[in-house]
Amino acid sequence: MPRYDFRCRSCGATFELRRAMAQANDPAVCPQGHEDTVKLLSTVAVTGSSTPQQAPSGGGGGGCCGGGCCG
Repeated sequence: MPRYDFRCRSCGATFELRRAMAQANDPAVCPQGHEDTVKLLSTVAVTGSSTPQQAPSGGGGGGCCGGGCCG
């Protein structure tokens, strides 16, 4: 279940809630009971493999502007 961060406008507390994505924009009550809260934008860390990936070979660099197709 995703985690959502909120901040209370009344007391300034920052807290997180785990809830279904369908409930992401539902109102949240802070731990002190205040209802005036706002959902914060969360940064997402995306991790990949630990081995470096090589670009595909051949074809002049790929991509429109990298492959010479822009004129």
